[in-house]
Amino acid sequence: MATTFSGRAPDLRILDDQLRSVVEGRHTTRGRALIMSGRRRVGKSRLVQEFCDRSKLPYVIFQATRGRAPAAERRDFVEATVCAGLPGAALVQGSEPADWNGALRALATATADSPCIVVLDEVPWLIEQDQEFEGALQTVWDRFLSAQPILLILVGSDLTMMEALQEYGRPFFGRSASMTIRPLSLADVAEMTRLPAADAVDALLITGGFPEIVQSWEPESSRLDFLRRSLDSPLSPLLAAGELSLLGEFPAGTHARVVLEVIGAGERTFGKIAEKAGNNAALPSGTLAPILKTLVEKRVVAAEVPLSTKPEDKNKRYRVADHYLRFWLSFLQKAVADSERGRPDVALRRIERSWTAWRGRAVEPIIRESMARALPNDRWPDTEEVGGWWNRQNNPEIDLVGADRAPPAKHIHFVGSIKWLEQRRFDRHDYDELTRGAESVPGVTGRTARVAVSRSGFEPGLPVEQWGPDDLLAAWRAVPGQAAF
Repeated sequence: MATTFSGRAPDLRILDDQLRSVVEGRHTTRGRALIMSGRRRVGKSRLVQEFCDRSKLPYVIFQATRGRAPAAERRDFVEATVCAGLPGAALVQGSEPADWNGALRALATATADSPCIVVLDEVPWLIEQDQEFEGALQTVWDRFLSAQPILLILVGSDLTMMEALQEYGRPFFGRSASMTIRPLSLADVAEMTRLPAADAVDALLITGGFPEIVQSWEPESSRLDFLRRSLDSPLSPLLAAGELSLLGEFPAGTHARVVLEVIGAGERTFGKIAEKAGNNAALPSGTLAPILKTLVEKRVVAAEVPLSTKPEDKNKRYRVADHYLRFWLSFLQKAVADSERGRPDVALRRIERSWTAWRGRAVEPIIRESMARALPNDRWPDTEEVGGWWNRQNNPEIDLVGADRAPPAKHIHFVGSIKWLEQRRFDRHDYDELTRGAESVPGVTGRTARVAVSRSGFEPGLPVEQWGPDDLLAAWRAVPGQAAF
């Protein structure tokens, strides 16, 4: 039984616009190429399938198989083209092209100048199999496909390789647009789970917005009910997706996997990561630095520097960028074994013991991104960057800094504090602590505005701009570029 498709409205709008430009012939070249990238299990394949089904046009979806013989892949590609119902399919039926140039020319023949969509999924595997694939794609695109009303979508999970396809000097350079598929937004998660804003934030922290996990959350179920049900089976999407998403890129026991697990356990500085990732001794800088660089390039890890008017590149911090993976590394990696031996209660107790403290740190990126999405607005028309600030001693540590640009900024527009606690309001003590700490932030003056974000409300009379869960959710429901408030 097919699952109901939910969310992804902005992504579908982008794809619809690309298709309309093909059908209506808006550009000099009739065909359009689009490179679609995104991390594994984020829902790229499901999105393109839904888009193709909604289009009501003939379409070809071909998914590569890693490690397969190129000749077999080409035969399957031609067969997929024949089975797609394209008007010229009979002309290429039974053909066995000797190379990808011939296979892609067979596609051009089968389309017979009729509007259609062609999806090549897992393009990095095609490139691994056959070093001539890129060149063949460029040649056939330039000579045949771009002159036909075709929307060609190249899909891949290896972000580094998909970005490399578009670099100067590569065969397909300058021939495609690009889009990155991210996990479901806070608004999508709230809609699918039917939870109020504060609980939807919790759901996003746990599921990471990965569609298969969000879909397993029964509407209106509490966080505890969802965890109990998911932890009860080691085959649940919540438990299974983490290892599956890591195995292809970061096998267990490799340096990259160890470093990722150390960051997932809460270590944030280069020195501490090196210390915990090493075997009896700190991991050498020459080993750790390229690993961190790769993790950042793959967008598995985020590297952040303090936001102020002073350059502070050496005070860098690392965190797991994927909310679900952060939760999985912190709790669920151990929970799989508990579930397999019939003791999900042990895993749940472990989560509950640390949930409040873990959530207090993990929610910060969601809040910063939500605020950045709602800005600039009438209050801060020049604010384009929302980050945090800290010194080497983490004393003080400022949760929110709004500025005109990424560090170093020219102007700091506001500083703020996050108190994401249940049954505890943001109070005068919190405000005074923020005011004292803000004095250490380069660029902050007595006139710099104060902002507070609270899950449970605010003590009356505090001179702060107040943001609550509903405001964060509204930022994702608003049309980008329009004020949410």
